[in-house]
Amino acid sequence: MDLSRRQFLQLSTSAGAGTAVGTLVGLGVNLTPATTRAQHLRIQDAKLTPSICPYCSVGCATLVHTIDGTIVNIEGDPRSPHNEGTLCPKGAAIYQLHVNPNRPTQVLHRAPGATQWEVWDLERAMDRVAELVAKTRDETFVERLPDGRVVNMTPALFSLGGATLDNEWNHIQQKLMRGLGIVAIENQARI
Repeated sequence: MDLSRRQFLQLSTSAGAGTAVGTLVGLGVNLTPATTRAQHLRIQDAKLTPSICPYCSVGCATLVHTIDGTIVNIEGDPRSPHNEGTLCPKGAAIYQLHVNPNRPTQVLHRAPGATQWEVWDLERAMDRVAELVAKTRDETFVERLPDGRVVNMTPALFSLGGATLDNEWNHIQQKLMRGLGIVAIENQARI
């Protein structure tokens, strides 16, 4: 195997550093203060905002660090009696939920039969959704069953919620869906 001088130096430096750290730890040197200092420097100028994890109904507490309004770190809050600073794999990935460059930020619409997506502004998309919901509800609304019982419902619409929605939104969503007469309501969590 041929190693360039640069590769040899990189390998030697990595091996030496690993050996030095391993030796220090083996000798009983406590690296916790250095690790804690490094963690602190990472978020030194950040504004701290307490929050909760949006995924399940446990409500694990998080600490959100922002610099100039940009999220730079999210971690579990050690003061929380629920999670004591720990987060599950989904909770540990909250940061990626917010800063993922692949996250859609525009409304995309593909008309029936079209082969391309079209970018719509949010107002247009919301108006179209409201128009279709009202049309479907009006066409399928059932006031009474054949035996005369009042049901005031529509069997043609359903609601599917998700655990990344907070409990306040889920509460409002339930009221809206029930107010429209929708009975097929499903949600992953926090109802």
